[in-house]
Amino acid sequence: MPTFGWRQATRIIVLMLVTFAILFPLSATVLGGFKTQGDLTTNPFLFPRNWHLEFYHGILVDPDFWRYLWNSLFISFVTTLITVIVASMAAFTFSHMRFFGSEYIFGYLLMGLMFPFAAAIIPLFIKVRDFGLVDTPWGVIVPQVAFGLAFSTLLFRTFFDELPRELFEAARVDGCGYARFYLSFTLPLSTPIIATVATFIFVGSWNNYLLPLIMLNSSENITWPLGMLQFQGEYIVEWNKILAFVTLSLAPAIVFFLAAQKYIVAGLTGGAVKG
Repeated sequence: MPTFGWRQATRIIVLMLVTFAILFPLSATVLGGFKTQGDLTTNPFLFPRNWHLEFYHGILVDPDFWRYLWNSLFISFVTTLITVIVASMAAFTFSHMRFFGSEYIFGYLLMGLMFPFAAAIIPLFIKVRDFGLVDTPWGVIVPQVAFGLAFSTLLFRTFFDELPRELFEAARVDGCGYARFYLSFTLPLSTPIIATVATFIFVGSWNNYLLPLIMLNSSENITWPLGMLQFQGEYIVEWNKILAFVTLSLAPAIVFFLAAQKYIVAGLTGGAVKG
């Protein structure tokens, strides 16, 4: 039976500190939605002296909240779907097909990981405007897909490279082409990495603030991060309503992450070890 040593104790302490660093601000956000402005100022981190449910209730019965939530859900879901499809097909091509310049093209694609998103915001807006996509969901979806392809393709290719080559060779002997092998064999075996990529893309799109701020103008199309601005006036900021709004808006992303967490771990470690 292994003995409990200083390494195990250090690991537990580090994990507890990390857990506290994550849960403390999250719990303060949830509790802040039950406090008045005065209570939030004098007691920002502890339990409220008096629990006020009207702030959460007011947001839940507000149709604008559900419209913001639907806009975010639509943009995030479509972004995730397109990114997963395109990135998996590109990664399958780079993993199983060898053609002149393939490695150079893959390296050029990965250069997108070093390109800061904020540096491209002005030319990106001009290009989206030229296509007539400003103030539409597609004006946010298309750039998000473009900036998510490099990272997604890298994860997919790393996973595809670890799939048994004998399986593909046996399929080719039976007359199976690339398209059929991709649909019938590769995708069914790639559930962990699909869930991993989908979670990263979905949560990133769900929390995106800068791109919707630049591309969306009308209140009918804005997403939930922009919806928080309705509680910020010229002279006062209603922090308790903002915290309640944030709590309710983060719930779908947290549920999505918790549901896919076991696949995320399997997907990230699936291509890490040879053998």
